[in-house]
Amino acid sequence: MDVVVLSSGHGMPLIGFGTLTMPLPMHDVLTFAYLDAIEAGYRHFDTAAQYGTEEPLGQSIAEAMKRGLVESRDKFFITTKLWCTDAHPNLVVPALKNSLKRLGLEYVDLYLIHWPVRLKEGTEGINLKGKLLPFDIKGTWEAMEECSKLGLAKSIGVSNFGTKKLSQLLIHATIPPAVNQVEMNVAWQQEKLRTYCREKGIHVSGWSPLAANGAPWGSLAVMENPLLKEIAIAKGKTVAQVALRWIYEQGSSIIVKSSNKERMRGNLQILGWELSQDDLERMKLQIPQRRGCAGEIFIAEDGPYKSVDELWDGDA
Repeated sequence: MDVVVLSSGHGMPLIGFGTLTMPLPMHDVLTFAYLDAIEAGYRHFDTAAQYGTEEPLGQSIAEAMKRGLVESRDKFFITTKLWCTDAHPNLVVPALKNSLKRLGLEYVDLYLIHWPVRLKEGTEGINLKGKLLPFDIKGTWEAMEECSKLGLAKSIGVSNFGTKKLSQLLIHATIPPAVNQVEMNVAWQQEKLRTYCREKGIHVSGWSPLAANGAPWGSLAVMENPLLKEIAIAKGKTVAQVALRWIYEQGSSIIVKSSNKERMRGNLQILGWELSQDDLERMKLQIPQRRGCAGEIFIAEDGPYKSVDELWDGDA
């Protein structure tokens, strides 16, 4: 599988398997699904403290090595994320240690700040009135750097950060973020943000690469797009493969997710062929752009972000 070398010097497989599932199935169901993904060829897995999937993912990694499907831990690339209730300088290292305990690992390959948001400790649910606190970018990033220095995370980065927040972080950073994981697909192409990250040496990783059809924020903007259907027929590929290939050709990595074995394998089959310049031009000009997940949950009159534009730094 193709690998990108991050600014940290570590290689990351360009196609990762996402583990966010709603509602959350029983752990053994997830463990078997992740084992199927490992058998299909995935070695990069993306989880988060908030997903509730760290434990079953850790069990599947242990089982895969026990069965001889993968020879050693270093053949995996594991990403997890710091949740907003722990996005405080004093809580970052303990939060990662808790994630590692659930994963049954000594280190993760990539640790991300999940959102540029801080919530009061113990906050649960979606009613965040009175629970949104100012986010200390400088202090929180210093604690992320400590995770790196302690060897608990080989690379560190962020998720859902816009250009202004990245520039604020970079002013203080001694270790720059290796990755910014954001919503990215042909219906939300993130050109401004990708250009900024490329200039700063930050690798962009795309979540929701097929517009998360089936998720609460999802849509059919990718899977039912007539232009993508036309290109897919001409290429003898699926719409999903064309959409994923587009992200790959932008130089970004992709977090895919499927519990269907055939689709798991199909999502890996985006190498060895390419989109034409005409295809790329039409995809850039003809597909309407709309953010799928606006993060409205974090917008509040009494919080740091009063509008969706403030949360996303006006990037489009």
